[in-house]
Amino acid sequence: MRISSIKSVRPCTLSSVQFELPIAIKTRPTKKTSSVAFRTQKSYLKCGFLDSIDGSKNLSLMEPAKVSKRWREYQGIKNWEGLLDPLDDNLRREIIRYGNFIEATYQSYNLDISSPLYGTCRYSKRDLLDESGFSKTGYRVCRNLTANSGIRLPRWMPTWMAMQSSWIGYVAVCQNKKEIARLGRRDVVIALRGTVTCLEWLENLRATLTPLSGTDNGSDSDSYPDPDSEVPMVESGFLSLYTSTFENRPSLQTLLKQEISRILEKYRNESLSFTITGHSLGAALATVAAYDIKNTFGNSPLVTVISFAGPRVGNWSFRCELEKQGTKILRIVNSDDLFTKVPGFVIENNEQNQFSDNFSSNKAAAGLGGWVHKLVEDMQWVYADVGCELRLSSRDSPYLSGINIATCHDLKTYLHLVDGFVGSNCPFRATARKIINKNLGTG
Repeated sequence: MRISSIKSVRPCTLSSVQFELPIAIKTRPTKKTSSVAFRTQKSYLKCGFLDSIDGSKNLSLMEPAKVSKRWREYQGIKNWEGLLDPLDDNLRREIIRYGNFIEATYQSYNLDISSPLYGTCRYSKRDLLDESGFSKTGYRVCRNLTANSGIRLPRWMPTWMAMQSSWIGYVAVCQNKKEIARLGRRDVVIALRGTVTCLEWLENLRATLTPLSGTDNGSDSDSYPDPDSEVPMVESGFLSLYTSTFENRPSLQTLLKQEISRILEKYRNESLSFTITGHSLGAALATVAAYDIKNTFGNSPLVTVISFAGPRVGNWSFRCELEKQGTKILRIVNSDDLFTKVPGFVIENNEQNQFSDNFSSNKAAAGLGGWVHKLVEDMQWVYADVGCELRLSSRDSPYLSGINIATCHDLKTYLHLVDGFVGSNCPFRATARKIINKNLGTG
């Protein structure tokens, strides 16, 4: 299936709505530990990192990893086998490096609703990374990206609330020769932020799955096929934000296709990689974008998704298509983050087949559980997790006591947890024991 077959989700009109949106979520700053305790973590946490948890500073860049000889492994060519538990130090640094590209989108976004430039990027392409605090990446931003909502709010709504189009990220290409040599190829980064605007929140609530292509089952994108037809499907709101246009503004899909085509032509004789990284909503859009890139450019270089706090995106068939095309996805998940457990329900393929057999042979035996299962299927709420998973937990960090839902989902929390994660020998736990023993006078 080619990307040209992917249709936009039909615009959704809300004539009268009553809702309360978490436009700005306040998070409670975590308490800073003593300098003695902090120094115990010095090999894992850089100076000033605790300040970054409460938003006062950025996470400082770690020492670059030498990945040129094994860069394909770190990009997931072998599905990160042997690199996740314990977490390989070079992969850890690469994950945090890509997380910083996402952090730059948050630093660059104009959040002032009283400003006529609300929803745009605060900086020029040339200055974006420098002004965001990441001046030595070796990358240069070459394209700004915007996403448009397919939802139409009533005209009486405030302009900032009904804003259809918003800056969501950028494309950057590695230009520094030393960095290219370190990486072993010229890397292209596509960085996408999470949910910010009102209409993006509303799109997130459109959790029903919709087909990626209306040609596969002879219907349009708003009519749902038989679940047994194995049509790749994704969440309606994510597809809307990816494919919708607004007035003379092209879709996020179109912008990416144009820029990737230009990059492939310009660097056609070089070793390339595409790394799509996103947080929250950006993680979902990164997954859809990766699928599209591989379908549009059949001979494209390795495409890797590094996602943070990503929600579920599509059904089992969508997952199978991603695996067939060789798209590599590394999902960084905080087990205490509720947003990674939505939307819909996850039913593994073998469980789904087993249920279908039982339901067909003995409906009475299926009972209430079977009825619920069938209802979920009929409502197109059956999702499947994709890619490889690096699972973290806020409970493993002594610096995140008293955390709330928003903190668990925050990008800085994820980078903090990645920084200290080494599998079963988690340094957070070891540090906590040392602090307790010191306070008790036991050494």
